[in-house]
Amino acid sequence: MRLTDIQQKKVEENMGLVHQVIHDKVHGYSQWGFHTYDDLFQIGCVGLCKAAATDKGGTFSTYAYRLIWHEICDALIQSTKRYADEVIADVTPYMNTEPANEEILSGLRMDLSHTFSSARKEAPPSTAKGIDAMILMSQGYTSSEIGARMGASARLVCAWVSKARKFLKDRPEAKSIAMYHL
Repeated sequence: MRLTDIQQKKVEENMGLVHQVIHDKVHGYSQWGFHTYDDLFQIGCVGLCKAAATDKGGTFSTYAYRLIWHEICDALIQSTKRYADEVIADVTPYMNTEPANEEILSGLRMDLSHTFSSARKEAPPSTAKGIDAMILMSQGYTSSEIGARMGASARLVCAWVSKARKFLKDRPEAKSIAMYHL
């Protein structure tokens, strides 16, 4: 978007308005998906530039405030949708459909049980719930059924499982399970 000199000057004079919108509207901005304060500030600046480019007169700060907030809202909604899609896509079935040697399965069950119980003790609460959900998934329960059992939505169960998978991936015990290659 190309701004005239007058529009550019209007943007420069109203940069503090972007800070004001973030301060007024985005409480606890660190919890908003993938965006940092600097990201929100840049997104707000896009809204400010749009306001300067489309201003028809009147009180500019009122008009710009609204456009800045709408631009930030759009970005936050988009990142929330993207995150939800990633979480749902991240959850894969934990059941093996091929029959396996019972002796191998017995050793794997013991290793999994040990890994899950030791990791659960050190995990934050939501990650511990994800570990519990993974155990239920391995028994054939769906995210919806697990959510009903745990008093949560299927999406929240998927988020917990995603966190638990990331947590377990970095644990040394998980490397011992990889040797089974089922």
